[in-house]
Amino acid sequence: MATWDLSKSKNHVLICNGSSCSRVGAEELTQAIRKEISDRNADEAIHTTRTRCNGRCQDKCVVISYPNGTWYKDLKPEDASIFIDSLLAGKDYKEKISHLFNGEGFERVNGVVTGIQKDKEKVSKVSKIL
Repeated sequence: MATWDLSKSKNHVLICNGSSCSRVGAEELTQAIRKEISDRNADEAIHTTRTRCNGRCQDKCVVISYPNGTWYKDLKPEDASIFIDSLLAGKDYKEKISHLFNGEGFERVNGVVTGIQKDKEKVSKVSKIL
């Protein structure tokens, strides 16, 4: 295992590898994004983390980029180059945005499924809380 020095990181990219995203190519997307970063010698600027489910299965494959807090939907390996271009330029990959952080919460982009409200029973079931 590694403990990375993140002091030069400008972006942290969370790539969903939960079951729904995995069924449609999350591992291939993860590898394509990481290859683009490596090919551009941007490993210090962009840190990636493979996650489990991020709770937006309708939007698979889901990628979240910080510090902006932008959520992306329907990313595929062929999007990796444009996605990394946008990060390096300090911009959003507008065609694939699902939610934008407005300083107080996440605003859903038009056409993106709203999703269901969280309630204690549903959260417990989905989170497998014992």
